[in-house]
Amino acid sequence: MSGWYKTWFDSEYYHILYKDRDDNEAKQFIDNLINYYSISAGEKVLDLACGKGRHSVYLNQKGLDVVGVDLSNKSIAHAKRNENPTLKFQVHDMRETLRENTFDYVLSFFTSFGYFDDQEDDRKVINSVYDSLTVDGYYVIDFMNTNRIIKSFKESELKEIDTIKFEITRSVNNGFITKQINFDHKAQDYQFEEKVRAYKLVDFELIFDNKFKIINTFGNYELQDFDEDTSNRLIIIAQKLN
Repeated sequence: MSGWYKTWFDSEYYHILYKDRDDNEAKQFIDNLINYYSISAGEKVLDLACGKGRHSVYLNQKGLDVVGVDLSNKSIAHAKRNENPTLKFQVHDMRETLRENTFDYVLSFFTSFGYFDDQEDDRKVINSVYDSLTVDGYYVIDFMNTNRIIKSFKESELKEIDTIKFEITRSVNNGFITKQINFDHKAQDYQFEEKVRAYKLVDFELIFDNKFKIINTFGNYELQDFDEDTSNRLIIIAQKLN
C-alpha cells in the first residue's frame, strides 16, 4: 500500500491503538535532552511529524519557540488548539524545507523517519532538515532499535482497546518492518498498514553522508549508552556540517 502513512496517521483508529503512550516518559526525555545539551529558552525547534503536538506543547512550556508540522490534517487541526505566539502548527511534508537556516534543533520523535517506499525520499528529508537548521544546528532522531525489535519479534498479537479488537501481524520484508492492522468497528471491516525501513546505526551514518556528524547515541529516554542488542531505542544526536 503506497503512502500508507497518509491514511493511517489521519485515522481516529491510529490514536486509539496508541492511546497508552506514556506522556510522562516523553516529558522526561525532553527534560533530559534540555539538561544534557543546555538548551536555552527562546531557541527555535522544528518538530517533524508532530502528530497532535504532545511533544511540541511540552517543549514550548519549557520556554522554546516551536513549530510542529505533520502531514495529517486532522492531527494539525487538533494541535492548533494549543497555539500561541511561540507555538505554531501547520500541515507540511517533511521532505520539503519549511524555512531555511531557521531552527536550532530539528526533532524526529517516536520513529517518525523511514516511512517511504523510495529511499530517495528519506534523503529528501535529510536534505530538508539540513537546509532548515542554523549553522551547527542539531538533528535529533528517536528511532526504534531495529536489532532488538527483530530479535524479540512478535509475529502476531491481539490488542483490545475501547472494545475494538486490533489484530496485528508483523513481518520483515525487503528492508522494512511491517505491521498489518485488521479490525472491525461498527459493522465495518478495516485494514491498515505501518511500514518503517529497518534502519540501523550504520545506515544512518551512510544516509547522513557529508551533511551531519553523529555526536552522541543513546539507548533509552534516560540517555544511557546505546547497545545494539539490548537498548529499547536508538536515539541519535547529529550536528549539521558546514
